[in-house]
Amino acid sequence: MRVLIVHNRYRFPGGEERSVAEISGLLQRRGHDVRLLERDSATVGGARAARALLAGGEDPREVAEAARRMWADVVHAHNLHPLFGWRALAAARDTGARTVLHLHNFRLSCAIGVAYRDGRICHSCGARNTLPGLIHLCRGSPGEAGVYAAGLARQYPHLLAQADRLVAPSRSHRELLAQHGVPVQRVSVLPNFVADADWAKSSRADAGEYALFAGRLVEEKGADVAIAAARAAGVPLAVAGSGPDEARLRALAEGADVRFLGWLDARGMASVRERAAVLLAPSRWEEVSGFTVLDALASGIPVLASDMGALPEIVEPAWGRVLPARDVDAWTAALAELWGDPKGRRSRGEAALEMARERFGEERAHAGLMEIYGGA
Repeated sequence: MRVLIVHNRYRFPGGEERSVAEISGLLQRRGHDVRLLERDSATVGGARAARALLAGGEDPREVAEAARRMWADVVHAHNLHPLFGWRALAAARDTGARTVLHLHNFRLSCAIGVAYRDGRICHSCGARNTLPGLIHLCRGSPGEAGVYAAGLARQYPHLLAQADRLVAPSRSHRELLAQHGVPVQRVSVLPNFVADADWAKSSRADAGEYALFAGRLVEEKGADVAIAAARAAGVPLAVAGSGPDEARLRALAEGADVRFLGWLDARGMASVRERAAVLLAPSRWEEVSGFTVLDALASGIPVLASDMGALPEIVEPAWGRVLPARDVDAWTAALAELWGDPKGRRSRGEAALEMARERFGEERAHAGLMEIYGGA
């Protein structure tokens, strides 16, 4: 197939950028003709971004020309805000291409995308009702909050109208999107996946030297629970990541065996996982489909995860354990049990590796993509 992938990169790259790269690479390895068209929010100022968001994107002709040049069968869009917008999808459809819109978060209605504020889950905004985001100043300043409230409300119906097919990375996210007015009968579930080259041959969790927390250091990721549990259980903890919550977390970790490794690239993370005994994923927000957890399973590392969002559907079938997000005592007990049972860690890691490969490997992902494109 001929596939044009369209993505507006975020100012702070994350899992969505990886998903775009993984899908592009998978399609190319399977012999499809793939082109990637990106714009980058980090390269534009606030005024230009605001104008684009309110206008439904800028310069849709670039998308149409790219689709025509390759005779695209499908235009697979990921994040479109603020520089592409709904007009990019409309321009793609005008060329005869079918359009697929991949919903990696709650950005259709939520100004910050994660549906989490002030330490709790928040679905106050939904469909075209974005006024709560303005009232609560979710974007910080009144001006930026106002632009997002107006821009998202204006674009919402057009994005749905111009997408031939919608995609969610998990069943739980598909169900939550319904709360935001998304017609779930049009939403296909396509889990994130790990490339074939990145799967371990066997688990080494029995030789693990520490528990691992990996992710952006923000309050909703729950790293403070990981630190408290590791301290109470007497287990060394490695924290891989950076973010605005780092100073608070370092203060909480003072006196405990906790190492802050900072942000690591893919090679650095692979090296850290090789020496990990267990991954801790105590997220407090409704995780859509965490690559951190998938990478751990693909490395044969047992996972302790919170009961939020997609984590239970990812972890439980792969012999992981799900715990209440804020229950430090439960996390302490589960971590102490695993740490004291190296053979059990290895056994659970091997089981996770086997089950996860079938569910989150390239073969399943490619079949899912072809089904979605065919349906579009």
